[in-house]
Amino acid sequence: MAQKKMILDLDTGIDDALAIAYALASDEVDLIGITSTYGNVVTAEAGQNSLRILELLGRTDIPVYLGLPHSSTTDHFDVMQVSKDIHGVNGIGEVSLPTAQRAVENKSAVDFMIEAARQYGDDLIIVPTGPMTNLAAALAQAPEITALVGNVTFMGGALTVPGNVTEVGEANINQDPAAADQVLRSPFNLTMVGLDVTLRTLLTKKETQLWRDLGTKSSVAFANIVDYYIDAYAALNPQLHGCALHDPLAVGVALDPSLVQTIGLNMKVETEAPFAARTVGDVDRLDLPTTNVQVAVNVDVPKYLQRFMHRLTALFAHN
Repeated sequence: MAQKKMILDLDTGIDDALAIAYALASDEVDLIGITSTYGNVVTAEAGQNSLRILELLGRTDIPVYLGLPHSSTTDHFDVMQVSKDIHGVNGIGEVSLPTAQRAVENKSAVDFMIEAARQYGDDLIIVPTGPMTNLAAALAQAPEITALVGNVTFMGGALTVPGNVTEVGEANINQDPAAADQVLRSPFNLTMVGLDVTLRTLLTKKETQLWRDLGTKSSVAFANIVDYYIDAYAALNPQLHGCALHDPLAVGVALDPSLVQTIGLNMKVETEAPFAARTVGDVDRLDLPTTNVQVAVNVDVPKYLQRFMHRLTALFAHN
């Protein structure tokens, strides 16, 4: 049992599946649960994908909780076409995994987050890799959790580079700018792992071939899933020459902040057009003596990729 506990808040697509694998392969943390959100797929499908990935990796002991089905400012959610193009309609590269034997929990994702914050306090790390609707709802329901949770490391935003859905907006923040704004303006201890660093950590088919060569059920499945992702990047972002490890980088940084260089800011999220979803310094809090967001602006790519491959390859070799 590790002292540190982690909750992954996922819209389980391909890089979310890699984030699950990275967390499970990391001895310094216990993954105590996965909460589901919308984005790459709808919330219910994200929950099922998480269950399928956990079963593939032999960890049916980890519970999955369903979160909110749409943003805090809308009454429904439709998956964007670009998400289907990148992750496949089923979210996991059109690879067919068996229906999970375990069901999602009856408890809501929001209630689970709050209970975990009260139980584990400073040892709890929450890693949202989709819209922050669930975390904002937990914050609204129990504001005291901001002083309890050790760290929130989120994948989202863009500070020094353009967005990926608009010139200023990154996809996760763009799904619910209002929720992200509430979280970033809150007293949570936050680390932002945005496009500034995730677009530098790239995987190619050279790495997935290493997994395929292992010949285990999980290694072949993940090679197939990630090859779909790599092909999607080749079509949509050929200049990158690989697929970005967005979500697993957030897990890596949550466990080892030294992987990135950060700057401290008090941040906000623009919620109105034409700059909706922009993550930016909050001019009203510029002169405060402390900051609550560490924004990753550089990453030790070789160190991270070596650790990523070492951990996942070892995990896949035994499943």
